[in-house]
Amino acid sequence: MKAFARLLDRLAFLSSRNAKLALLAAYFRETPDPDRGIALAALTGDLQLRTAKPKLIRDLVTERVDPELFGWSYDFVGDLAETAALIWPTGERNEAAVPGLAAAVDQLNRAHKDSAAKLVAEWLDVMDPAERWALLKLITGALRVGVSARLARTALADYGAVEVGAIEEVWHALTPPYAELFAWLDGRGPLPETRATPTFRPLMLANPLDEAELAKMQAADYRAEWKWDGIRVQLVAVRDAQGARVRRVYSRTGDDISTAFPDVVEALDFEAVLDGELLVVRDGQAAPFADLQQRLGRKRVSAKMLQSQPAHVRLYDMLFDGEEDLRALPLDARRGRLEHWYGAADRPRLDLSPLLDFESWEELADLRAGAREAGIEGLMLKRADSPYLAGRPKGPWFKWKRDPLLVDAVLMYAQRGHGKRSSFYSDYTFGCWRRREGRDELVPVGKAYFGFTDEELGQLDRWVRAHTTQRFGPVREVEQALVFEVAFDAVQRSTRHKSGIAMRFPRISRIRWDKPAAEADWLPTLEAMIEGARG
Repeated sequence: MKAFARLLDRLAFLSSRNAKLALLAAYFRETPDPDRGIALAALTGDLQLRTAKPKLIRDLVTERVDPELFGWSYDFVGDLAETAALIWPTGERNEAAVPGLAAAVDQLNRAHKDSAAKLVAEWLDVMDPAERWALLKLITGALRVGVSARLARTALADYGAVEVGAIEEVWHALTPPYAELFAWLDGRGPLPETRATPTFRPLMLANPLDEAELAKMQAADYRAEWKWDGIRVQLVAVRDAQGARVRRVYSRTGDDISTAFPDVVEALDFEAVLDGELLVVRDGQAAPFADLQQRLGRKRVSAKMLQSQPAHVRLYDMLFDGEEDLRALPLDARRGRLEHWYGAADRPRLDLSPLLDFESWEELADLRAGAREAGIEGLMLKRADSPYLAGRPKGPWFKWKRDPLLVDAVLMYAQRGHGKRSSFYSDYTFGCWRRREGRDELVPVGKAYFGFTDEELGQLDRWVRAHTTQRFGPVREVEQALVFEVAFDAVQRSTRHKSGIAMRFPRISRIRWDKPAAEADWLPTLEAMIEGARG
């Protein structure tokens, strides 16, 4: 546990990517199995603790410390694990009673809820603050030390002197503590076998298009298709070692969402790996994203929902045809294989995303202008000769999204952020005006925490502190005086929000220091946007 605590502490204060990679590689080199595998699972977000949850921490701390004092401290520090580790009454340090990392996880997963709480309390009593912090970070699942899953796998590649793509290829077929993976990286075993496993292959992603770049690009070198308003998925249908067909639907991050879409799984009566967009489709027309959203995250789907919200996948690409890996082929060749495969049999709940016919960027821009009215997110541009590469390589693929909607809204509430932003008021709730019972009032319409620079964050934080009117725990109500220009992708009706609407992907586009709050937009402006989208 001490080595893991030291790793997290050093990572939290490092800003250099290369320094983090070197530190992680050294940890993997110096730490034995299975501790290093458990640490890797924690860093990549793949560690599962069955009974130990964040509520357990709150309950334990408020048994030992005055709840009001804990609340004030948490408000000031902004991080549950750090607050609990620092405020926990100091006991006598007993290194022999501190479990190793893997041993602690194993004991917690075998313990019932009550005995898990007892274990954690006993460990916290004999740990130093750094070890307490590391243990509690494991339980909250939010390390916030500036290490993404991709960075952790890159550090593994550096440690084993292999290509990160080789690790990405097998990653989703592995489970903690990754003994087979470390055996291969150490030269003690073969690369883990995944051919007969319905494993996820990392998707190829696009970069946002800077329209100034179009002048440097040749239209004839690219293929264009619509960017559909659903979620990106990978369909995997293979035969296992016993010859049985195994079928999976994965999200773009590799999460298995098959249970929420049994209608799609049933249609995977082939052997291939396909890339596409998951939608709700009725009579050949893609429904709004809100319809699909009703099915996301469900463990079970009722027969009524299967009927009312029929799932469908619009295919973009083909990664494997049977056991043949097509990813090294150019896009045009893969598209040809996909079209031939699709036309060779009836493919229920699947269709092809059509390629758009254009000869110039101006012609394509005209097509993009109609994306919002058609309920489409925008365009995808893909080089005709591009292989299918994991991650987000610069150059081959671009996303040219439709222009955002804009509204001027008034800042109403501010809340502290987390991690590096825990000392700043960086999460902002904003509202628009409406007339009710003869008077004008602001009603919240959205919340955003990005879209501004670090310098602007400092200015906003100072403004919030100087214009606070009331406090509600970590939230401050502020004077109704500061206007944000808010950009968002879409807006829809909502029964869960006081305003009756919900914004999709809101962000702060501009701080309107120059605009009086009385001149901000009214709620009917947003309602008109909803009606316009329907029209």
